[in-house]
Amino acid sequence: MRIAALYDIHGNLPALESVLVEIDALGVDRIIVGGDVVPGPFPCETIERLLRIEVPVQCLYGNCEIAVLEEMAGRVPRGMPEQQRPLIQWTAQKIRAHRELLSAWTRTIEVNVEGLGEVTFCHATPRDENEIFTRLTDEKRLRPVFARVNADLVVCGHTHMQFERRIGSTRVVNAGSVGMPFAEPGAYWLLLASGVELRHTAYDLADAADRIRASDYPDRDNFAARFVLNPPGEKEMLEVFSRGELRGA
Repeated sequence: MRIAALYDIHGNLPALESVLVEIDALGVDRIIVGGDVVPGPFPCETIERLLRIEVPVQCLYGNCEIAVLEEMAGRVPRGMPEQQRPLIQWTAQKIRAHRELLSAWTRTIEVNVEGLGEVTFCHATPRDENEIFTRLTDEKRLRPVFARVNADLVVCGHTHMQFERRIGSTRVVNAGSVGMPFAEPGAYWLLLASGVELRHTAYDLADAADRIRASDYPDRDNFAARFVLNPPGEKEMLEVFSRGELRGA
């Protein structure tokens, strides 16, 4: 079985489209979408593109889906920075027709993959969709987070940076971000087959930026410049995330 893990798409439809072309060429059997499909420039179009995929697709929710659902329910999203609230409000209005679909997504997905064993897919950590950890987080702090995990492999996202490490006896891989990488430009994702392959897909960044700037997304200019054409690097984001480790985004 060949599984593609796509995390943190964030409404970047051009990036998703390019990854799906590559996935189709590789003959993937299943796709796991690891949360934070939204917010981003093309939330409806991104969800609808995922619905048209011909191979089986399973989705779990991220912290942003939870925030959007809370907004739809008339509640102030928990754990969401106030400056991001307008983007959550805009997204909630845009994708209201998909509320039932998002509500049906799960926190984790478990799959047995031949050659890899039991694999648990989660957004941030197996216990919480908001917790932050990186390749540098002290293993002693992480062992309680993964203590009840019985899987051989945990696939996560949330911090938008690919890495692989061990926490106790558990192999942990971060799939990176399709739509908002904290790395060199492009789309990052994960292929699981007989092994684990960290993937990077190049796409037409200038065209994507033009499409995003032509959208009605409130943060369109910043998204195009900051997350497509010139994303923040790992060093910068490791410093940012070190201040919030295991306390949520």
